[in-house]
Amino acid sequence: MPTRVFIDGAAGTTGLEIADRLAGRAEFEMVALAGDRRKDSAARREALNGADFAVLCLPDDAAREAVALIDPASPVRVIDASSAHRVSGGWTYGFPEIVGRDAVAGAARVTNPGCYPSGFIALVAPLVRAGLLPADWPFTVNAVSGYSGGGKGLIERFEADRDIAWRGYALGLGHKHVAEMQVLCGLAHPPLFAPAVVPAHRGMVVEVPLPLAAIPGAAGADALRDCLAAFYDGSPIVRLGDTPEGGELVLRQSRAPSDGMELHVFAAPDGSQVRLVAMLDNLGKGASGAAVQNLNLMAGLSETAGLQLP
Repeated sequence: MPTRVFIDGAAGTTGLEIADRLAGRAEFEMVALAGDRRKDSAARREALNGADFAVLCLPDDAAREAVALIDPASPVRVIDASSAHRVSGGWTYGFPEIVGRDAVAGAARVTNPGCYPSGFIALVAPLVRAGLLPADWPFTVNAVSGYSGGGKGLIERFEADRDIAWRGYALGLGHKHVAEMQVLCGLAHPPLFAPAVVPAHRGMVVEVPLPLAAIPGAAGADALRDCLAAFYDGSPIVRLGDTPEGGELVLRQSRAPSDGMELHVFAAPDGSQVRLVAMLDNLGKGASGAAVQNLNLMAGLSETAGLQLP
């Protein structure tokens, strides 16, 4: 008997991409609401409680509302792609490589990671856990993303105004992504987060610069690289990337959809400085691909089923 999946917010960018990854998979039966019923609370309540899995692709307040519509006795298991529950008690953070596949597989409530935090956490959490970087260092993260991460409104804005070359935001600091970066990496201080959007539909580069010579107790570049390679050894989704040709990483506007993540460690010749870099698809491992990976694990399936990987 197929597993029933309801995507609440199926018409949004993340919901559409999740549906695309699940299309044609005999393991799942999609529960759908007609357009005029998608915002009807009674219809949503029925769909949420009648599914085996509910995937929430909604703004934060609407995601909280959806959870409130679920009967406490309902067996439905939830994956929330919003940021509403990422550091909330009772929710499992849906980054299997970091929290453990068994933890995700057995969870009733899973909160999908943010796109930028996915890159930062993938780079920093293993190194702090291993004691190669101190948890009390004031980390900085610089990042750019394709405009699809901003949803339909930002997509329309970028595609209507081709003169936008760079859009910096979160200039008041304190962005909602910061909390999960700090908590999942076990940091003493919130990282300084500097995100921007560039005129590419999808794709993302997350960079953590490290002045190793100034960081008390920091390990060298080779040790950092070896730690990341060992931590993700055997992962079909996250891997340490090869040295790029010409010494450059390129985010192309024509980037194809991908649910993988590639990590890099670039070091100064004298080892005094390092740039940790993660490249991923903000709609893939940064959103929809991560949700499908979590759904696969929770449903007892191969974690890569339906994913788009090299």
